[in-house]
Amino acid sequence: MTFGPLVTAEQLAAQPAWRVFDCRHDLSKPDAGALAFTAGHIPGAQFLHLDTDLSGTKTGTNGRHPLPDSATLAQRLRTLGIDNDTPVVVYDADVGMFAARAWWLLRWLGHSHVAVLDGGLAAWVAAGNELSRDVTVPAKGNFAQRPSLHTITDAAHLLAGLGTAAAPLIVDARAPDRFAGQNETLDPVGGHIPGAINRFFRNNVGAQGRFKPGDVLRQEFTALLGQRAATDTVQQCGSGVTACHNLLAMEIAGLPGAALYPGSWSEWCADPTRPVAH
Repeated sequence: MTFGPLVTAEQLAAQPAWRVFDCRHDLSKPDAGALAFTAGHIPGAQFLHLDTDLSGTKTGTNGRHPLPDSATLAQRLRTLGIDNDTPVVVYDADVGMFAARAWWLLRWLGHSHVAVLDGGLAAWVAAGNELSRDVTVPAKGNFAQRPSLHTITDAAHLLAGLGTAAAPLIVDARAPDRFAGQNETLDPVGGHIPGAINRFFRNNVGAQGRFKPGDVLRQEFTALLGQRAATDTVQQCGSGVTACHNLLAMEIAGLPGAALYPGSWSEWCADPTRPVAH
């Protein structure tokens, strides 16, 4: 079964058996997503928190949102009623920047039946659908990890390749000013990984915060990557979250296979021996 990478509000409303995860978050107010979920969410949805469900333990050197332990996340999905064939829809309230992280993580665990709600909660409401305050406790699922549908890389691999012909093309999803080392408010050091290019993740969406059509995204990413194949690129951002938005956009564009650098800039700049470009 082919499912995703996007579904519309109309498609979701017609499929009440699909499992839904609310991934709303605010980087400056970590409790905001949970509070918003309590106030009203898509009926039947469960809440996944970026910091506790979709990220692992921070060490001070592994970035602001390190990957969660895969076994822990798999157990969490079982608790939330997920089986290996359960269609899952994830959403947030910010053009999919947090939902894309959940989408990527489920596919990282080998779950192919996952899609992002295009336009997020705003699209659901705009379609005339109601919100609920009820939280249903699902029966435990039997989800088990399968071979990953995504690849990752690390700082050591990128550092070793800098300046060599074998180096992958690094694409940074942060805003252009942060990429240039300006207005840095989240990380202690401004700048970017030497040789990286910039693709601001918000450029993936158009009106009403919905993703641009696949053919448009394909044209834009093909122009960005030049002669590079998608599989010869690494997506990163500040902490490995919005890079997943670029990975989702590339999937929509029919350009799968790029790797994620999960630690991203927040991990890279934690080691003062790593080079920095501006």
